[in-house]
Amino acid sequence: MTQAPSPALDTALAYHRAWTGHDFDRAMDYIADDIVCEAPSGRLEGAEAFRGFMEPFTQILTDSRLIAAFGDDRTALLMYDTKTLPVDSAPGAECLTVQDGTIRHLRIIFNQAPFIAAEQAASGS
Repeated sequence: MTQAPSPALDTALAYHRAWTGHDFDRAMDYIADDIVCEAPSGRLEGAEAFRGFMEPFTQILTDSRLIAAFGDDRTALLMYDTKTLPVDSAPGAECLTVQDGTIRHLRIIFNQAPFIAAEQAASGS
């Protein structure tokens, strides 16, 4: 069975490969200037705000494993697990809206509990 091409999924996967491959400048090529990102820390508007949120995470990333990826013409959904310097497992998911090959809207969901526990252990709390 041949699967129909998915422009949104192609863009989402290219973006994901770039940031998980430690090429954040390349990842930003897929981000629209006026992106809206809904993250656990709140709503971010614009590419520079998005860079300020996401780039520091990529700097502590040591490995990533894609669990699932689905998409159609405009929307893609990725689920993955990341390994970072402070935690061995930080699962996340992204729902991306793509237009003309750029990500216009990104909703990120991830488990903050491992990071909170690592921070508390480091501070002795």
